[in-house]
Amino acid sequence: MHKWALVSVYDKQGIVPFCRVLEQAGYGILSTGGTAKELREANVPVTEVEDYTGFPEMLDGRVKTLHPKIHGGVLGVRDNPAHIAAMERQGIEAIDLVVVNLYPFEQTVARPDTRFEAAVEMIDIGGPTLLRAAAKNHRFCLPVVDPADYEWLAAALQAGQKISELQRRELAAKVFVRTNAYDLAIATYLQAHVQTTFTPELPRVDTESAAKDTAESAADWPAVFTLSVVNKQPLRYGENPHQKAHFYIEADASPATLAAAVQLQGKELSYNNIQDADAALRILRDLDDLAQPAVVAVKHMNPCGVGLGDSLDEAFARAYESDSISIFGGIIACNRIVEGALAERLSQMFLEIVIAPGFTDEARKRFVRKKNVRLLTVDFQQPLWRPGDLTFRRVAGGLLVQQVDAMTLNTQEWQVVTQRTPTDLEWQGLRFAWRVVKSVKSNAIVLATSQATTGIGAGQMNRVGAANIAIAQAGAKAATSVLASDAFFPMRDTLDTAAKAGIRAVIQPGGSIKDQDSIDAADEQGVTMVFTGRRHFLH
Repeated sequence: MHKWALVSVYDKQGIVPFCRVLEQAGYGILSTGGTAKELREANVPVTEVEDYTGFPEMLDGRVKTLHPKIHGGVLGVRDNPAHIAAMERQGIEAIDLVVVNLYPFEQTVARPDTRFEAAVEMIDIGGPTLLRAAAKNHRFCLPVVDPADYEWLAAALQAGQKISELQRRELAAKVFVRTNAYDLAIATYLQAHVQTTFTPELPRVDTESAAKDTAESAADWPAVFTLSVVNKQPLRYGENPHQKAHFYIEADASPATLAAAVQLQGKELSYNNIQDADAALRILRDLDDLAQPAVVAVKHMNPCGVGLGDSLDEAFARAYESDSISIFGGIIACNRIVEGALAERLSQMFLEIVIAPGFTDEARKRFVRKKNVRLLTVDFQQPLWRPGDLTFRRVAGGLLVQQVDAMTLNTQEWQVVTQRTPTDLEWQGLRFAWRVVKSVKSNAIVLATSQATTGIGAGQMNRVGAANIAIAQAGAKAATSVLASDAFFPMRDTLDTAAKAGIRAVIQPGGSIKDQDSIDAADEQGVTMVFTGRRHFLH
């Protein structure tokens, strides 16, 4: 009686050479449908599962391996006489290795045009069941879910090496990590589908003047919320050198995110590097609809300069001029390929990271002398956020979960509340400043022209304090800048401060009980003010 390996994979990369090694190592190969066809065409001997069990594949492939002769062979404990006797009575042979990977459910539902029925058909039943059975009985049946394990396992089998207990447990653990992530993806998709299909959209609520009905949350959100992320890499350290840290990522992370970034050179990333780089990407992607070369400089998760231009060089110059001091030791994110001239300038500065869709060969050469600078590439063709994405923040004893604060620039909802209306150039500046202030820590004030920030006041305990910082940073440029505030003015002092600095156009959400005081102050001083009706706090 030879050993059996059951092989049934959706992703067939590398499976033919691996099965050739299994055959050489004395395994008979059991397989299903497409996998059996692939092996047979490659002249690898294979026995189809339905021939082995005597029970045909049925229900459009929904039932293939769910049979006692299969699961008895996987789950039988080989040093248990009662198990062996039962298997012999039923004519069940031991299966010593299970190689299975699953239907691509996550990739299927990530496509926006996927119909619900098609998504359901990508829910694998037999695969996870086989893997879990083999993982439970890993002392006797090797479970292989990751194609990355084919190489080392094949080498061990060819060398006649025994697979150690530690290796078996590692393979078993991989199975449960994968099936857990798989089940979570399915549960998340189904919950989201229930909410979007059967739950009516809630009316927009003024969060400053009306209490939110918390009963709605209980109906619309799952009672239990779970996350599944994969350990991508260790980090140099956490927020401080004495804190250890790792970077965990979503298994199906978008190629537009830091989770999928490719590092071309530089030191290992730190915890703070990733936070700052993520902040830079979020700001940059909020400028996508402007369709201009853009550069964002970030320090401590706040922008210290944002510039637009006809070229990336021009955009960088404007971002740099916004705050040439804070950019020291910061992060630069560009939405176009970095070329030689800009690379030369950046390589002369102390920077932690430069992010871009790509770097020319000439640019790469310029950065060689700055070997510690981390160069990262991400895919700017893909969206940063997917429909239904959520954000998370750990607090002691729990997790805060919320919807993404997406940039929805619905200017039709904006309202000019003053006697004076913005000029065309002021409108351009207001739209630009509103995009940027969304990603500045609250309380936040941004001064900007139509092409660049001129002053940023971030993370202050009062709004007029943030305005004073932004105005001081802008200096003489304040008088030619517009002002954006992430939340309403609780009183007129911020407006008065702005007008005194020469600012003549302001954008803010509105919604304060003292809005009229700020409107009156604007009218008194010839300032135009726009209410957006949407707040962008960022704590």
